[in-house]
Order: sequence, then C-alpha cells, then structure tokens
Amino acid sequence: MGRPVVHFEIGCRDKAKTGDFFSRLFDWQIQDAGPAGIIDTASGQGIAGHITALGHEPHNYTMFYVEVEDVQASLDKAVELGGAKVVGPIPIPTGTFAWFKDPEGNVIGLVKTNN
Repeated sequence: MGRPVVHFEIGCRDKAKTGDFFSRLFDWQIQDAGPAGIIDTASGQGIAGHITALGHEPHNYTMFYVEVEDVQASLDKAVELGGAKVVGPIPIPTGTFAWFKDPEGNVIGLVKTNN
C-alpha cells in the first residue's frame, strides 16, 4: 500500500500578506500559530497545511509531505535511490520531519506524526 500525502507547506517572506492572499483567494481559514499560519482548507475535506516565513533561504517554495513510518529509514532510501538529503530528521512538537531532493531536484517532505 502506498504512503499518503498528508500535509502541505507554503514558504514566503511575509506570512501575513501571503496568508491574506490565500484566505481571500480560496476562502481558507488561517490561524496564526507562532512562526506558522495553520491552514484549514475545507473543514475536514482535503489536506491541511501551513504558511511559514523561515527568515532565510528558501523564501519562496511549496512543499508536500508524505506520511512515513520511519523518517530516517525513508530518507536513507531516498538517498540510496539517487536522491539527496536536504534537512533532517528534525523533531517537532507534532512528530518528526525531513526534506530530500529527488533525482531531478524537486524537494519533498517526509513526516511521521506522534500518535
């Protein structure tokens, strides 16, 4: 069975301005949560996401996250298959995440949520 896409992220320089844009464009509900703006795309329909301003490169990006059982093992497999580690694994309050590049240079997120 495949692994599901469970989250997305939009990187930007100005979190408030970007949040206002997407809120007005798609009627998304966005709640401030410290360095992120948590996005509710459709009250339980679709996947959730967030907007963040890292304060450093990359400033502008979009990312999707795939739920995995073991972030380190999946990151290692991505590298073994010709990808490259970008960051992580990094523990966060809700679990652990990492980023990798596929062989074409696309950056993809891995995530394992706390149960």
